[in-house]
Amino acid sequence: MKIAVSGKGGVGKTTFASLLIRALNDDGKHILAIDADPDANLAASIGIPDADKIVPIAEMKDLIFDRTEARPGTIGGFFKLNPKVDDLPDSLSSKLGNIKLMRLGGVQKGGGGCICPESTLLKALVTHIVLLRDEYVVLDMEAGIEHLGRATAQAVNKLIIVVEPGRRSIETAAHIRKLASEIGLKNIAVLGNKIRNDKDEAYIRSHLSEFPILGFLPYDNALIEADMDGQSPYSAGSDLVSRIKSMIAGL
Repeated sequence: MKIAVSGKGGVGKTTFASLLIRALNDDGKHILAIDADPDANLAASIGIPDADKIVPIAEMKDLIFDRTEARPGTIGGFFKLNPKVDDLPDSLSSKLGNIKLMRLGGVQKGGGGCICPESTLLKALVTHIVLLRDEYVVLDMEAGIEHLGRATAQAVNKLIIVVEPGRRSIETAAHIRKLASEIGLKNIAVLGNKIRNDKDEAYIRSHLSEFPILGFLPYDNALIEADMDGQSPYSAGSDLVSRIKSMIAGL
């Protein structure tokens, strides 16, 4: 099962991804968690120790040079377009229980659509993970799906777009769906988050009526308190994990 999670910043995308990963771990599944959002920290949300010390792969200059034969930051020139990556998930991942996590990091591009060693290595890695790994894979994406190519997108079992009651969140969901359709990713569902009442749920249903609804998660003060205390949402003591476990069967 390969699952990608996307959505506008601040909607609780990483919180949902981390709780999904911990729920799968509780069920004895082996999970490869991929933090593909440069502005998020999936490791801390999962509860992996020393999450702040994890170096993103995009910043591992020696590794990038070794695998692509080009220095990071260079544009153009000659470098390997199919670098060796099959050993990286086991050698570079941080671990907690049955969870292995890799943080991709962001690529500083010199222009739209440029090809550089960093992006080549990351895309090759994501392709390998989605097409050839046999674990559960959960990708925490930014508000888009730029790490996915056409081949990998078609191998993703489900793209879950996390939304909250709000116009900007709804507009982002429509944008993500457009991007997904362009690369053939058709298995899309919406997860409504931060739901305060029936009106919030009805708002999402009415504005995203063309999307299958995976479910809804309530607004939960325990998550805010956990974040303030530097704790994983999983340790917040809420019932969100049990709610997510009931959704897993629908994936």
